[in-house]
Amino acid sequence: MMRKAMISRTTNETDIQLELTLEGEGKAELETGVPFLTHMLDLFAKHGQFDLQVKAVGDIEIDDHHTTEDIGICLGQALREALGDKKGIRRYGNAFVPMDEALAQVVIDLSNRPHFEFRGEFPSPKVGTFDVELVHEFLWKLALEARMNLHVIVHYGRNTHHMIEAVFKALGRALAEATMIDPRVKGVPSTKGML
Repeated sequence: MMRKAMISRTTNETDIQLELTLEGEGKAELETGVPFLTHMLDLFAKHGQFDLQVKAVGDIEIDDHHTTEDIGICLGQALREALGDKKGIRRYGNAFVPMDEALAQVVIDLSNRPHFEFRGEFPSPKVGTFDVELVHEFLWKLALEARMNLHVIVHYGRNTHHMIEAVFKALGRALAEATMIDPRVKGVPSTKGML
């Protein structure tokens, strides 16, 4: 069974169509209008082995904030919908990813209790034209809408691009582990009987 979801979101600031397939091949078709975010989502899909299609039109003449935030919202909603009742999933995921001198770690619990923790400092406020503070905004909205517990730790690094790249690769790998169906898991992986 293919676990997938399609999300549409239209506001006065953005118009987004997003499709996520959990049992994918790492294929991404991305039109975000935000080149650095496009690059990061491509890495996320490839390393998570998800298929991801995003078509976004936003008010990037102002800045990248609304588009980045709303794509995070849509991706979180798609993830939550694609997971359905969460029966048989592993629930937890953890990945360390090095990128040259940088090392990032992402830890996930698909708990239905949204929480986001971020530890790390980026040396530069921008990568190209992209405001680095939007990484936090994207991840927080993703965690909130997916209703997952998401911890991101950038252990060290000197190059901001490398550090963020390590985060998105680790995000894909940790999420792939957490969403994976484990044949040993009967029902949902919780003593509560629900997630």
